[in-house]
This record gives sequence, C-alpha cells and structure tokens, in this order.
Amino acid sequence: MADHLETSVTLPSDPASVSAARAYVVDTLAEWGLPADTEVSDSVRLIISELATNAVQHTFGQSPTFTVDVALDRDERLCIGVTDSHPRLPRRLPAAVQQDNGRGLVIIRWLTAECGGRLRIRPTREGGKTISVELPWTVPAQSMTAAGQQEP
Repeated sequence: MADHLETSVTLPSDPASVSAARAYVVDTLAEWGLPADTEVSDSVRLIISELATNAVQHTFGQSPTFTVDVALDRDERLCIGVTDSHPRLPRRLPAAVQQDNGRGLVIIRWLTAECGGRLRIRPTREGGKTISVELPWTVPAQSMTAAGQQEP
C-alpha cells in the first residue's frame, strides 16, 4: 500500500449528512483494506457518527457545511477529522448534568482510548475547529490454510 492515502468530503450541515459521512468513511476504509465487519470498523462508524452529529447539531446554523477528512499514514496510523466553521470549541459537561444529549465527545474519547488512539481538538485558521481522532491501523490478517497460504 502507499505511504500515505487521504480523502475528504464536504457535506451540508444537515441531519441526513450524518449517514452520508458514516458511509463515506466506512466505504473508504473498506477500499483501504479494513473490512466493515470488524470491531475497529464498528468503533470508527460510531466515532464518525458522533463527530458528524456534533458538527450538525452544535454549530447553530453558523457552519453551513462540514468536512470529513480521512488519512492513512504508512499503514500505521489512521486519522479521521471533522471540520466545521463554528468558532465554539466543545465543552465537557459536568457529570451531574442530566440531559438527553451532550455526551458524544465522552463516547468519542472512550472509544478512541479503547482503540489505543488519541483525540485532538484544534482551532482552524478560518475561525472554526477540527476534531480529529488518530487510531492505530489494524487490519485483521486473512485466514491462513494449514500449508501457510492465504485463503481467497
């Protein structure tokens, strides 16, 4: 595989774009060799869903679009980022606050840590922000026959 692969898509800040972002990332990772039926793929699917949902729900109409970036470096590190143009950075809610939403970043942090990755939140030059997750790239080995050859 190449030393560096990357792709991105810009979507409208609309609830329907959450599933489009999720499908885009899962399809890209499948093209790069990560089957959709793995635990890592399930974690990535939930992470991108939460990131895209946050970009739609918490920008209060001030970010008409959001961009999803996916990059794979040297078959070692996967980076998925969502950028919007709203200037407010996410805030951690107190544990005692009882709300129906507002826990997406907690879920993202937990899944990222469980996968051995890290979460970064950075302001952009244009005044928005990028929330990105870096994960170790782990593609399951294909099953081997008794003779040590890969099965098709």
